[in-house]
Amino acid sequence: MAGQGLSTDEVQGIREALAAGRKPKVVFTAAAGQIAGQVGQVVELTDPAGSDEFVVVRFGRDELPFSPADVAIAPRGAGRRAAEPPAQPEAEPEPAPAEPEFVLDRVPAPRPAREESKVETVEAAKPARRAAKAAKPKGPAGLTVTLAYAEGEWTVAAQQGSKALAKPYVVKPAEALRMVALVDVPGVHEAVEQILAAERAEAEQQAERLRAELAEIEARLAELREAP
Repeated sequence: MAGQGLSTDEVQGIREALAAGRKPKVVFTAAAGQIAGQVGQVVELTDPAGSDEFVVVRFGRDELPFSPADVAIAPRGAGRRAAEPPAQPEAEPEPAPAEPEFVLDRVPAPRPAREESKVETVEAAKPARRAAKAAKPKGPAGLTVTLAYAEGEWTVAAQQGSKALAKPYVVKPAEALRMVALVDVPGVHEAVEQILAAERAEAEQQAERLRAELAEIEARLAELREAP
């Protein structure tokens, strides 16, 4: 697993490869977190001045931005599919438990023979052992989108696993209310309404104070204009 990230020359080489219509393969380094060692394809290089994460990598069905330290040039042969294992035969359906034999349905027989038939019936009634379930493949890291309110501001952030996809950025109260409206959880919408109502009341009080101060200043100015 490469752990050095991309050098300046390697970034320039990827830029030239993209311009030629190729999509270079890269391997995720330890800086990328839990997907380290996985292979992806670079599909775009955005403006480095806008963000440190300007290397857009296609990983599975997703296209996510990473920094040059998160990826390295993939070695030759990386990402090739291994030969598919032969298909395993389908598991046979479990045999239905054998019905116990009743002595009344049997022709009267000597006592030793009847006891032997009971032993065979008990063994046949045991259910077959279930086939072990195949382990499920590990899926992609979970995605978390957080809407938060603190110190009079609403912020939104996004994180996938241990990697931050979007740092907290400020949104308007109206946008926060529309986001919360999509969450059908009792109490959440009411809590947001209460916060917005408190902010609205505080803003109205501040506006009243400013209007009163402005009226006093205008009255004082009028007195000064009337003075000889």
